Amino acid sequence: FSSRWETCWFKVELSIPPAWAGQEVHFVWESDGEGMVWRDAQPVQGLTKEGEKTSYILTSSMKETEPHSLTLYVELACNGLFGAGKGSMIAPPDPDKRFTLSKAELVVFNRDVYELLVDLEILLDMAQLLGEENQRSFQALCTANQMVNVCDVTDPSTFPAARALAAAIFSQRNGESQHTIHAMGHCHIDSAWLWPYEETIRKCARSWVTVVRLMERNPELTFACSQVVGAEPDLCALQAQQFEWVRSWYPGLYKQIQDFVAKGQFIPVGGTWVEMDGNLPSGESMVRQFLQGQRFFQQQFGRVCSEFWLPDTFGYSAQLPQLMRGCGIRRFLTQKLSWNLVNSFPHHTFFWEGIDGSRVLTHFPPGDSYGMHGRVEEMLKTVKNNKDKGRVNHSAFLFGFGDGGGGPTQKMLDRMKRMSDTDGLPRVQISTPDQLFSALEKESSQLYTWVGELFLELHNGTYTSQAQIKKGNRECERILHDVEVLSTLAMARGSEFQYPASQLQRLWRLLLLNQFHDVLPGSCIQLVVEDALQYYAEIRRAGAGLQQEAVQSLCRELLEPEAGNAGSTLVVNTLPWERTEVISKAGPAGTETLALVTVPSMGYAVVREPLLPPQPVVVRKQEDGSIAMENGVIAACLDVMGRVTSLRLVESQRESIPDGCCANQFALFDDVPLYWDAWDVMDYHLETRKPVTTVLKPLEVTLAGGLRGSVSFSLQIGKSSTLTQEIILDATCPYLRFLTQVEWKEAHKFLKVEFPVQVRSTNATYEIQFGHLQRPTHWNTSWDWARFEVWAHKWLDLSEHGFGVALLNDCKYGASAHGNVLSLSL
Repeated sequence: FSSRWETCWFKVELSIPPAWAGQEVHFVWESDGEGMVWRDAQPVQGLTKEGEKTSYILTSSMKETEPHSLTLYVELACNGLFGAGKGSMIAPPDPDKRFTLSKAELVVFNRDVYELLVDLEILLDMAQLLGEENQRSFQALCTANQMVNVCDVTDPSTFPAARALAAAIFSQRNGESQHTIHAMGHCHIDSAWLWPYEETIRKCARSWVTVVRLMERNPELTFACSQVVGAEPDLCALQAQQFEWVRSWYPGLYKQIQDFVAKGQFIPVGGTWVEMDGNLPSGESMVRQFLQGQRFFQQQFGRVCSEFWLPDTFGYSAQLPQLMRGCGIRRFLTQKLSWNLVNSFPHHTFFWEGIDGSRVLTHFPPGDSYGMHGRVEEMLKTVKNNKDKGRVNHSAFLFGFGDGGGGPTQKMLDRMKRMSDTDGLPRVQISTPDQLFSALEKESSQLYTWVGELFLELHNGTYTSQAQIKKGNRECERILHDVEVLSTLAMARGSEFQYPASQLQRLWRLLLLNQFHDVLPGSCIQLVVEDALQYYAEIRRAGAGLQQEAVQSLCRELLEPEAGNAGSTLVVNTLPWERTEVISKAGPAGTETLALVTVPSMGYAVVREPLLPPQPVVVRKQEDGSIAMENGVIAACLDVMGRVTSLRLVESQRESIPDGCCANQFALFDDVPLYWDAWDVMDYHLETRKPVTTVLKPLEVTLAGGLRGSVSFSLQIGKSSTLTQEIILDATCPYLRFLTQVEWKEAHKFLKVEFPVQVRSTNATYEIQFGHLQRPTHWNTSWDWARFEVWAHKWLDLSEHGFGVALLNDCKYGASAHGNVLSLSL
């Protein structure tokens, strides 16, 4: 029935037979779509076959006073735990996919048989996994054998004796030195990925109502919840955002969650508005992630987070420790670096030091997962894998289905209860993030320190995938910066101006939502991309209006015609340094004219008479079709394909381009990764480099000089794509601008532009949030060549003593510097 993303409602009328008195009664529901049981107009149980949740407990022991007839409603979403893809788990939605209901039953649950099966599972895992050299494996095997001998499946009266045998071995205790595992319920819910934002609201409700039911039956259960999502009624997000969704859409459930937060069982962690990408958001965006997240936690739960919880993003900026400490966070948990393709990260517990020297205590769960199931094998792996077990004796263990939601199950808890302190196994305790980190802090004196970025050696393609999302993020970050600068100046100048705090918070939350770690990286389905682009369009539209209001208030007198300003132009500079640049302004009859203007830092100026440049731009076409451009600061020569064959500083005559090389060289690479298209690009793609050389329109002059000179050309890329570029040189300007438009129709291809420069340095410098870092330009070690494709913000630079060349951009993040070649991924 039904196709993807639709919703079906089932009315279920139940009648429990009187003969079932005293029995545990379940309503069983199995479907390949996610479901939620509603009772008395409230959600009471999530149903997800993939998450091993297929029943709702009606009663643990049917009493005469309990209703024997009742009506339930099942809300069935036409998508599974991992969306609505075809075949493999990670796949785009299948337009032909249909969903089925395979079972709807009222059953008696035999709790004694269930407990016996869990006992046997643990014993058999111990027998198999502890090894022949460990006597406990033989003890476990012998006990299991005795249980089978004692137990008569047709006679329930034999079950207690069999269970007593298991209890005897589980009650044999560990020594004091045994490793302690801190188990915490967990449910990672991607705010958007293989499903749209709106479906995440229901995933939160399905997962969290299930956790609430578990807490009611297991008062020892703790659940670390790192999502707070909640924005407009028609939006969704993560971290602080997911709590807000549930508060808006499921107020009854939210009240129950608040009660369990007060009891210390439902534990908000994270500290940010969404679990954002750890590389691409600007410094200001990252501060806003923490600001919005911590403010929500304080308002809703009376506390801020002391742990930053970011288990599933694609690398971690070297600026994060400073930002964490500045936002009251001194602890950090993740596990994604266990995915490194080349080098195994050397620690699981360590201090992480940022670019300013700030340090945070960092822990990677040694089981290398945030979705454990509480099995013996996972406990043993947690201890065996731990690279710091000689220095600390505590590890995190996050259990529950994740990514698409789901969370912990009763069976996971029951497994771990049997392993709480059993000889031969690590000690397992239900714990909290604070208890874990407090224990680690007490043992931290011997821990190592990792300085700089935590670079993930995988998913390098996410720096470039979905170019329109990358462009929207950068543009909207700039727009919100400008609105805040102008609004602050307007408010400081006149008390009648009302600072647009609520409007800005709404726009910031839209932008922060789109910085979720599967949206901004571009590793989401097309439906999510369309939503994200709509949110960027809304920020642009509303941001432009707020800018206009601020400028009108700030410069009202200057904008009035009677003020003698006819024919003049108001120019605003929102950056913190004085700027002298060529601008375009509207001329008579809709034409555009150019003017050279100087505007003070964070200020404005009225331009009546434009400045005259000390030297005009000169553009000359040579006999061979090449074009020379010069403005007294720099001089450039370009060939007919638009490649820069020479770029010199006029004063020193220092040449930037090596002999025989060309900059602005476009190159096309094959892009067939080992794993996932949207995420990955592999180092072997570099072996497939093909320079783009097919000219559709050769280089020609479009502006002959004066205040501005420009040239343009067009190239064919691959079989079906085209590229048009305008190269601009303005008066007094120390750089060339490249305005590039690509009509992209290729598949499994990767387009870059390369700039070989006459500079020698073993390190290149890249802008990051509120700073910069250096990465090697050589591949001496595996750690070096694993960085064959890296991320940067607005610039990368290669410099030697006294001279350097920088490559700037307004919407790109993927980059590299190998040898003397600066490369930008388009």
